[in-house]
Amino acid sequence: MDLETIWYGVIGISMIMYTVLDGFDLGVGALHLFARNDYERRVFLNSIGPVWDGNEVWIVIIMGGLLAGFPNAYATIFSGFYTLLMFLIAGLMFRAVAIEFRSKTDSKTWRQIWDVIFCVSSVLTGIVIGVVLGNLILGIPLNETQDYHGGLMELLNPYSLLVGVTGMSLFAMHGAIYLTMKTEGESQEVVRHWINRAIFVFLFFYSLTTIITVFYQPHMTMRIQEHPIFLLVPILAFLCILNIPFQVRKHNDGWAFIFSCLSIALLVGLFGLGTYPYLVYSTMEPDIYSLTIYNAVSSKKTLQNLLVVVGIGIPLVLAYGFWVYRIFRGKVKLEHTSY
Repeated sequence: MDLETIWYGVIGISMIMYTVLDGFDLGVGALHLFARNDYERRVFLNSIGPVWDGNEVWIVIIMGGLLAGFPNAYATIFSGFYTLLMFLIAGLMFRAVAIEFRSKTDSKTWRQIWDVIFCVSSVLTGIVIGVVLGNLILGIPLNETQDYHGGLMELLNPYSLLVGVTGMSLFAMHGAIYLTMKTEGESQEVVRHWINRAIFVFLFFYSLTTIITVFYQPHMTMRIQEHPIFLLVPILAFLCILNIPFQVRKHNDGWAFIFSCLSIALLVGLFGLGTYPYLVYSTMEPDIYSLTIYNAVSSKKTLQNLLVVVGIGIPLVLAYGFWVYRIFRGKVKLEHTSY
């Protein structure tokens, strides 16, 4: 395996970690306004309060890894998707502010405003992530200098918006499952009823996205056609999703969450298999203008040095995350210091 593929894998693993961890944060935010009262909303916020900021570290690793490992692709993505990424950053910023500001004043109106902002910013972030991934699947018009030749409206095409909604529905399902582990009593039963609905919505959009991708984006299935063993990836993802309601009915909330994590990891892996070795697929002369892991890569020495940094940094991030989750494990208990 060459260095380019290894570095592609590092970014892919970071994407999996981000979507699995911050995915349930976004899902909790999307479901926030469905809570019945202020107490439940506080419980929801405090279920992610100790971990949401640490979960966002992975998106920094993705962007930093792309900049250091594939600078040409980084330049094209951040210039071509500039407006979309500004919406993404705005969503992340307003979500953070809403979490921290909501409980600063004992005012019903004040809290309601920040509740709406928290929900909207979470949904916006999830959809924008899906829209970006959808355009990377669909391809964008890159000219001979590998610059994006288009505007924002071209990026907001039906296919990428469908992928965005599908991704957000996946996060909502993931967030509902996470909440069953962190809540108890009536609140937990309310959340438990949300899961099957969330799974149904996700399966509808996922099935629609899969059908359209297979028929209209055939390059996404080429890797599976060349190596049929990879067909196990979508099959295992589907089986993991189907196993979630079974585990929920048995009140095995931990196992339901594990299978939800696995389904997300497998779906992100499926995206990576379909796009490999392309980083940005060009709809204008794709064989010439597209950016791949081979024509957008840094020098071999740079990749070797970066792997040393990654070998030291990522275990530290994992250790920090493990420690935080261990400290704040169990059901949410509201205190005077809670959000």
